[in-house]
Amino acid sequence: MESRTQRHRIVRAIAALALGIALAVPATARASGQITIAAAADLDGALHALIGRFEGQTGAEVRLVLGSSGNLTVQIEHGAPFDLFFSADVAHAAKLERENLIVPGSLVRYAVGRLVVYVPKDSSLDFGKRGLAALADPSVRRIAIANPRFAPYGQAAVAALRHANLYESLEPRLVLGEDVSQTTQFVVSGNAQAALTALSLMFAPATRSRGRYWVVPQSDYPPIEQAAVIVGRSREKSLAHKFLEFIGTKEGRAIFQRYGFATPEKRQ
Repeated sequence: MESRTQRHRIVRAIAALALGIALAVPATARASGQITIAAAADLDGALHALIGRFEGQTGAEVRLVLGSSGNLTVQIEHGAPFDLFFSADVAHAAKLERENLIVPGSLVRYAVGRLVVYVPKDSSLDFGKRGLAALADPSVRRIAIANPRFAPYGQAAVAALRHANLYESLEPRLVLGEDVSQTTQFVVSGNAQAALTALSLMFAPATRSRGRYWVVPQSDYPPIEQAAVIVGRSREKSLAHKFLEFIGTKEGRAIFQRYGFATPEKRQ
């Protein structure tokens, strides 16, 4: 029969071996969890920056799927395996909440977007003097906007054109993109002479090098308040919650501001 001393020695040896194995595994490998974020296209740059910081701090893996808020909402309603949904408005997130498809109480307003007019660098349009009325210039044959049926920025674009009493006269020139990313690309590719799109996309080097932009006054359209939720079917709710907490930190807010987003007003 083993003595008590021998048994203690065996236990200590096993414990030491387990500790050695644990220390030999990098911290990022020890961290578990992967989440998939479905997000509005205006968040491309900001979320990639946020994800990079979050992955570096936690060792978790985050996948990003971009699209229009409306289309992503439909995908979630049909069971798409997303953990988080970042909408470009509150309405689509609230719709999922009413349908009991999110974690109760997880809806968070995280940013306010801004609408801009994006044109090629060599465009002669003077928005500083004429505002949106410059879009009525005969040289502007096509104006790209995100499809207002699915994209909040498309709805904001229509509202801004109506505010300027331009919508009816310019409607025949409008071409619809699936989301603001595609809308911006219409100008980059030369398929449109102007686009009403997201300020946040103007910080991408390729976009800056190919064009210039004018910020539409915020009084010309309803606020583009953006909201995020944890999807009810998520199998990584804890990790999804940590990501939501991270975007609300000082570091997270600073990244949003770097991409042209404003901080939303606090709601009761």
